[in-house]
Amino acid sequence: MGKRDYYEVLGVPRTAGPDDIKRAYRRLAKEYHPDMAKGDKKVAEERFKELSEAYEVLADADKRKVYDAYGHEGLKQQVWGGQDFDWSRFTHAGDVRDLFDQDFIESVFGRSPFGGTLFEDFFGARQRQRGPRRGRDLQVTMAVSLEDLLGGTRKELQVPRAAPCEVCRGTGAKGGKLVTCPTCNGQGQVSRSQSRGFSQFISITTCPKCGGRGQWAETPCSTCGGSGRIETMSTLQVEIPAGAPDGVQLRVGGKGEAGDPGARPGDLYVVVRTLRHPVFERDGRNLVVDWPITVPRAALGGEVEVPTLDGSARLRIPPGTQTHTVFRLRGKGLPDMETRRRGDQLVRVVLVTPGNLTPEERRLVEKLDSLMGDYAQASRGSPSREPT
Repeated sequence: MGKRDYYEVLGVPRTAGPDDIKRAYRRLAKEYHPDMAKGDKKVAEERFKELSEAYEVLADADKRKVYDAYGHEGLKQQVWGGQDFDWSRFTHAGDVRDLFDQDFIESVFGRSPFGGTLFEDFFGARQRQRGPRRGRDLQVTMAVSLEDLLGGTRKELQVPRAAPCEVCRGTGAKGGKLVTCPTCNGQGQVSRSQSRGFSQFISITTCPKCGGRGQWAETPCSTCGGSGRIETMSTLQVEIPAGAPDGVQLRVGGKGEAGDPGARPGDLYVVVRTLRHPVFERDGRNLVVDWPITVPRAALGGEVEVPTLDGSARLRIPPGTQTHTVFRLRGKGLPDMETRRRGDQLVRVVLVTPGNLTPEERRLVEKLDSLMGDYAQASRGSPSREPT
C-alpha cells in the first residue's frame, strides 16, 4: 500500500503554516510515542514513525516545496537520492526530549535525584542523545549544463571529508583489534542506583570509557590517533537525473564524514545549480531564447531555423509579426524529473534594424518609406499579436 498524504497524516490542511504543523505533530507525537502510548506498542511505533516522516518533510520549507510539487516519488528522487525515507537519520524529532516541552515532562514524571527528569532515567533519553556520534552531513554545490540536464548525466566530484581510517578499518584500534570495555563489560552503558525513602531510583547512562560502543581500543591506531578517521579527498560519482530542478538537493547516503568509531557516517547532499547558457534561459521546464529576424521577414512571413538543445527546428513566422512576439515549440524544453515529460521552448523574435546600407539598399528602403507613409502612426492603438 502506498504512503498516505503527509497533510492527512498530521491532520492539517495544505495551507497550514509552520506553527500549525508543529503543534499538530507534537500533539500526535505525545499520543503515539512508543514509550507513552497505550495499547499495541507495535502499532504505536509505526504510527509514530509515519508522523515523524511527515513532520520531517512539512517542517522543512525546501522539502515541503518539493513534496507539494512532485509528491512522494519526486521527494524520494530529489531529496533522498532515489532512496526511501531513512528513519535512522530523522532530524527534527530524533531526540525524544524535543517531542515534549520541559514543563510537560516534569509535571508528569517529576525530577530525578540524579539530575534531569525521571522521564530521561526511565526511557533513556539522555543515553540516546550521547554515545558514538554519527558523522557530519556535508553539502556541496555542483554546476551542470542544460545539455547535461536534457538526458541526465553522471558527474565526478571531489569531496574533502573525514573518511574511515583504512589502517585500522575505522575502529581507532591498532590492527583493528578492539577489546571488551572493562567498565561496562560490553553493554555500552552503566547504571547506578540510589535509595530515597522507600523508593529506589536507577540511572542508566552511556559508558564514559567506550562512549557506548561496548568495545574499547586498548592500543590506539598510530595513523589516526585512535579517532578512526583521517582527512582525505574522496572522488565520488554522482548521478544527476534528467530535468533536475535548479537548487534541488540530491542525497548520497553514507558519503558524508565518518562518525565516531562504531557510528555510521553522515550523508552528502549535492545541490544542483544550472550553468548560464550562451543561448537559452531556463524557466522551470521551459527554455527561452531571443532570436533575431529581419524587417522584411517579419513583414512578409516565412520560416526561420532556430536552435534547440537537441538540434534545430523550423519556425513559421506569420506575415506582419511584431518584434518580441513569442512563439512556442512544444516538447523542446527540459524533461520533468518525475514524469520525463518535456517542457516547451519559447522563441521571442526580435526585429533587427539594418545598418551600413549600400546605396541600392538605401534607395529601396527610402522608396518603401515613401510608400508606407505614416503607417506607424496609423497603427497606434491597434491590438498587438498574442503569443502563440
